[in-house]
Amino acid sequence: MPQPLVLASTSDIRQTLLRNAGLGFDVVPARVDEETVRDSMLAEDASPRDIADALAELKATKVSQKHPDALTIGCDQVLNLQGRLLSKPKSPEEARAQLLDMRGKRHDLLSAAVICEGGKPIWRHVGVVRMTMRSFSDAYLDGYVERNWESIRHSVGAYKLEEEGVRLFSRVEGDYFTVLGLPLLDLLSYLTLRGDLEQ
Repeated sequence: MPQPLVLASTSDIRQTLLRNAGLGFDVVPARVDEETVRDSMLAEDASPRDIADALAELKATKVSQKHPDALTIGCDQVLNLQGRLLSKPKSPEEARAQLLDMRGKRHDLLSAAVICEGGKPIWRHVGVVRMTMRSFSDAYLDGYVERNWESIRHSVGAYKLEEEGVRLFSRVEGDYFTVLGLPLLDLLSYLTLRGDLEQ
């Protein structure tokens, strides 16, 4: 008998990806102070990969402790621009500044997923995608932020590849689902191997 699934995330796109893949699950948001954890790990020179993984585990563990009989999925995504971590922008001005910093450069987008059972991690994966931004004009950038602010303020790096943000890029190397915030294929493979999804 497959175990119930819990998603420790309020992300609409993660919920949509799992639903579209035919999974049934409950959504239980994890209340964690991501900024404090990220800042303290950065102070200890933790790698972007370790930070994404630690935040995903923290969310999954916290929710899993309250739902020990379920498999709880925790997720996190970080953007590594030449050794600097970018977060979700707090204002349109910050979004514009982030996009200016990334213009014409390559950055890495890391999406971590951790599955916990009974409050303990039993599976983890961090997907990495290399993203190269084109040298777009200042005029396009201003219009882009103005048109898309309500959507991009929820995204690390101030873009969504599944929306107009795709026009900011000249090259994307890696898995599309990882860009959206969930290493979906690896997650589905694990659940299938466990017998929680039909072979």
